[in-house]
Amino acid sequence: MIRRPVHLRRSWLFLPGADPAGLQAGAESAADVVVQELEDFTPPARRPEARALAPSLYPAWRAAGRIAGVRVNPLEEDGETDLAAVMEGVPDLVMIPKVTAPEQIARLDAAIGEHEIRLGLAPGSTEIVPNIESARGLTRTIAIAQASPRVTACLVASEDMVADLGAVRSREATELAYVRQRFLIECRAAGVVAIDCPYTFGDAEGAAAETLVARRLGYTAKSLVRPGHAGAVNAILTPSADEVARASRIVAAFEAARAKGEDRATLDGHLVEKPTYTGAQRLLARAAEFGPA
Repeated sequence: MIRRPVHLRRSWLFLPGADPAGLQAGAESAADVVVQELEDFTPPARRPEARALAPSLYPAWRAAGRIAGVRVNPLEEDGETDLAAVMEGVPDLVMIPKVTAPEQIARLDAAIGEHEIRLGLAPGSTEIVPNIESARGLTRTIAIAQASPRVTACLVASEDMVADLGAVRSREATELAYVRQRFLIECRAAGVVAIDCPYTFGDAEGAAAETLVARRLGYTAKSLVRPGHAGAVNAILTPSADEVARASRIVAAFEAARAKGEDRATLDGHLVEKPTYTGAQRLLARAAEFGPA
């Protein structure tokens, strides 16, 4: 099965690493990426149990059309043991939490490479997704993202980031407004996909509202902790029929104006200049990649 390219992975679902029933349900959710979480969602005493699930778990997720991910612990903690076990299941990507320096990614890259050789896997086939969870990590996002060619995306945290900042967590996420904007800019500058912070409250309406804000900022990916939120996230982060229709009108109007030698067009009372035209082309290209709804 062809792996969904990273720029089309909208929903990234984290699941407790030692919950077989919940992990199986992940494959049945609408999430594009399912992540076995071995850090905070798995008590240390249950990590051996979680690691033992990996060899059968990830192939089952892939068979169901999901990208199979795992978040290991920091390598200086349980991460080396995590990695040795979970690589037996051949994860598509490995996440690592609390990244604050590019050296952490270089070390993970080397460790993954050794396991790829041991298991006869294609060199460089396992992606890395650093998790940025502190002010220090945020200010070094570009360097972290560029520390290894394996890095295809980075994720910004909510709860740990709020704790590091000494802020107060809210459903509106106003305390994370600057973090989310800066993180997106850093990832875009580094050339990797930015994954927005998880909505950690239970209501689907709030998850949808936060995802809509993320899309307006420029995000194309959102992390989740509840399977039921994946459908709404996917819908919001996929160009709608109305958006495709409007983008098509923008492209047609601009190209007609250019054909007449004009530098811009007017559509519904708004000026359509080159940046708007280019944005509409990008939206149409993204919609085409997703294909029919």
